[in-house]
Amino acid sequence: MKITDETIDHLAHLSRLEFNGDQKVRIKSDLNKIVAFVDQLSTVDTTGVEPLIFMTETENILRDDVDVVTISQQEALKNAAVHDSDYFKIPTVLKK
Repeated sequence: MKITDETIDHLAHLSRLEFNGDQKVRIKSDLNKIVAFVDQLSTVDTTGVEPLIFMTETENILRDDVDVVTISQQEALKNAAVHDSDYFKIPTVLKK
């Protein structure tokens, strides 16, 4: 794949970027190097290689979800600056 000025302009438009003069030349050079590097991968023989979905065979090891009461509602409200019988009270943030 050859990177052209039209390709650069199209990518710039899609990414809402603007490349002028020397910037466009540098971006074009960098993209050509990237494409050349990726093209090297096509020379690798992948016959018999299964597609890789995960990097390791390890699966997520999750702990059991256990409901544990660590602090009561009354203890939580005890240090609140302002509260009613069940809830913290805070100043109004959004007005109608």
